[in-house]
Amino acid sequence: MRDAELSGTGRRPGARWPTLLGLLAVCYAVAALGGLASADAGDTYAALDRPAWAPPGWLFGPVWTVLYGTIAVAAWLVLRDPRGSTRTAMAWWWAQLLLNLAWTPLFFAAGEYGLAFLEICLLLAAVVTTIVFFARHRRAAALLLAPYALWVTFASALNLSIWLSNT
Repeated sequence: MRDAELSGTGRRPGARWPTLLGLLAVCYAVAALGGLASADAGDTYAALDRPAWAPPGWLFGPVWTVLYGTIAVAAWLVLRDPRGSTRTAMAWWWAQLLLNLAWTPLFFAAGEYGLAFLEICLLLAAVVTTIVFFARHRRAAALLLAPYALWVTFASALNLSIWLSNT
């Protein structure tokens, strides 16, 4: 940690604990909305022709719970950076979050596996762009998003495989 962080100086005034709580609330609201759009996701996922390397359905909830937490903490760290504007970095953060929200209804509610694949590719591009902009402010914030990028990469491959096997 930087000395300024330890001493309480060098922080943006709006990036304190309530900001973190707000970011966590936003991320878990996205998760909840996705859950509403995929009420029968377990049954849908089980009924799909999936590759042998597809994870069990129960794994997605715990993974996303952790990832949404890291997505929020990464944004909070960027907002705490006293150097320069965070507007572009946070615009990409919001963009990836909205793309994240859009995937679940496309895949589970609409059954549009091809469109969901296109959308998740856009999500992956937005996550990588967010990482690039976050790295300009806080390396730790960018590193916190690395598991998210890896999971979305894996999910993209899984989405593609499911699309090709279920059309």
